Amino acid sequence: MQNKLELITGIPVPNQEISVQASEDAPESLGVLADDSKPLGYYGIRDWQVLKVDDLNPATSFTGQLHDTSQVDKFELTATEYAQRQDTVLAYKQRNKIGRFAEKPEEEPKEPETVDFPIGARCEVESTEEDFRKRGTIRFVGPTEFAKGTWVGIEYDEPIGKNDGSVKGKKYFECPPNSGVFVKPERVKVGDFPMEEINFDDEEM
Repeated sequence: MQNKLELITGIPVPNQEISVQASEDAPESLGVLADDSKPLGYYGIRDWQVLKVDDLNPATSFTGQLHDTSQVDKFELTATEYAQRQDTVLAYKQRNKIGRFAEKPEEEPKEPETVDFPIGARCEVESTEEDFRKRGTIRFVGPTEFAKGTWVGIEYDEPIGKNDGSVKGKKYFECPPNSGVFVKPERVKVGDFPMEEINFDDEEM
């Protein structure tokens, strides 16, 4: 019997340990068939019981060689070589635009924010200098070509600005040189801000 089992399992006869189980899923064996000279009937085997053959020395058998991968040369690729192959999961994802290769939806352009600043209104611009108020008149409100979003063009009362109402050759409003400036709406406060008079001392006349 053991010779026949060797043909089926690949386990040499001296390495075989044959046990009987009630089923394939049974946790324990019913007994061990230790004497090969006796027929199966001697052990009282019944229909649907299972013979389990364990390999006592897998290192010398064919089945052990199948499980021992220490002597097998491994097929390895560098990351660059893998990326160049066309039969990989990476290439499949690239072709079908899956995962990180999926096309990102285009962001819808944001509509310019609505700013209710009347043209000609008096205003004060936030300043980082203490007790220094930048007052002027609103001359422009809207989008520009030099930057995204809504900008407020202001003509300062004094020549403390950065332009004459134009930026990069584009004219947005009229004002004297160095009196114009463009700021974001959150820096502007609209209100009754009268023009401040500058009083010079006699030494500064």
